Amino acid sequence: MTKITSLLLTLLIVASCTSQQKEQKPPIEQEKQALADEVKAAFVHTWDGYKEYAWGHDDLKPISNSYSDWYGESLLMTPVDAFDTMVLMGLDEQAEEAKELIFEELSFDKDLSVQNFEITIRLFGGLLAAYQFDGDERFLELAEDLGNRLLPAFDSPTGMPYVMVNLKTGETSGSINNPAEIGTLMLEFGTLSKLTGNPDYYDKAKKAMVELYNRRSDIGLVGTLIDVESGEWTDTSSHISGRIDSYYEYLLKAYVLFEDEDFKEMYDESIKAVNKYLVDRTDTGTWYGYADMNTGERSRTVYGALDAFMPGMLVMGGQVDLAREVQESNFKMWQMHDIEPEAIDYTTMEVEHPAYLLRPENIESAFYLYRETGEAKYLEMGKTMFQSLVEYCKTESGFAELADVRTKEKNDAMHSFFLAETLKYSYLLFAPESTLDLDEYVFNTEAHPLTKTW
Repeated sequence: MTKITSLLLTLLIVASCTSQQKEQKPPIEQEKQALADEVKAAFVHTWDGYKEYAWGHDDLKPISNSYSDWYGESLLMTPVDAFDTMVLMGLDEQAEEAKELIFEELSFDKDLSVQNFEITIRLFGGLLAAYQFDGDERFLELAEDLGNRLLPAFDSPTGMPYVMVNLKTGETSGSINNPAEIGTLMLEFGTLSKLTGNPDYYDKAKKAMVELYNRRSDIGLVGTLIDVESGEWTDTSSHISGRIDSYYEYLLKAYVLFEDEDFKEMYDESIKAVNKYLVDRTDTGTWYGYADMNTGERSRTVYGALDAFMPGMLVMGGQVDLAREVQESNFKMWQMHDIEPEAIDYTTMEVEHPAYLLRPENIESAFYLYRETGEAKYLEMGKTMFQSLVEYCKTESGFAELADVRTKEKNDAMHSFFLAETLKYSYLLFAPESTLDLDEYVFNTEAHPLTKTW
């Protein structure tokens, strides 16, 4: 063999090895299918527990192996909330069981005063997504019936909805409401309008958002509580946490789903103010704190599990660099006690509220960042978070909330959003991207995927 031939052969071998190294996926990439299967197994475990101990009721109590109903009688919260997760996971047998139960037993003709916001995001959104996935007209009929029963909530002097509405009588109560419960109705009511051709649902939900937006402060922030009859703020504290959070989310998502430029304008103006006055970069990370809506003066340095949705929304809005920063803080909060608390003081990293309620937002943001960047670090975050759930929250029949993340003491409670959101986002993080195309679907705040079938 000549020296030239030998040299060429050596170069070919080196090039081949280099090519193989480039093609070789990181270990976490190779684990993705196994992790998706583990999430699916966790879902089946929980559904089996629901079937055995809570069948026909709203929620499983995963320690006492019993059940609870929100309003004293069942609205089938778990089956409706979990149905589209079953479809996405390919759990045909479980989906058929849930479907049969829903059509046999679910009725909204009940003399119950319900929380408009929670019923909308869980049941209304769940039925609309079920219809779009499954195609059975009975899902849409149930959604339309529910939408009609919730509409009286909007009959306030301002058009912003009351907190509570009676499903049978239409009687309303709760005039002191918050931006999240006022503004997190647009995707569901708007979708019903598009599917039925009746514009009333869209118009009422949009009016509520516009009336709220028009009452923002001179510096562009909203407060925590507002009187829907007078339009006056009763709590001027501004933040991105519970009672405000999903208002911002729905401004952006309503634009994406309905292509209504009014929502884009409202979102763009709102997020500028939020990022100007609420972002807080400290030695411990990048967070969103509390400020007075009128002055922008910092009032609290508290951040928590609900706030952790923010990186996902920022990704949708095109602010990926800021999303990366905040997700690093999200994961740091999770790692403090191997599972995130409900809230911390981010300047001291001390726990303010120690419970973990099986919330999905941290995993949700890792999912959006992975889909956007393809970086394995977000898979690693999701793997860590899911395995924490299994280690600390799994019970004989399901998964339980933690009363205290420091001691890992459990509570006998498991909200339906664990199946609708937490396990769905965990699964979608590891499953093939073709399982659900984010260019086609927009998630409501309960992770029910809605799409422009109209």
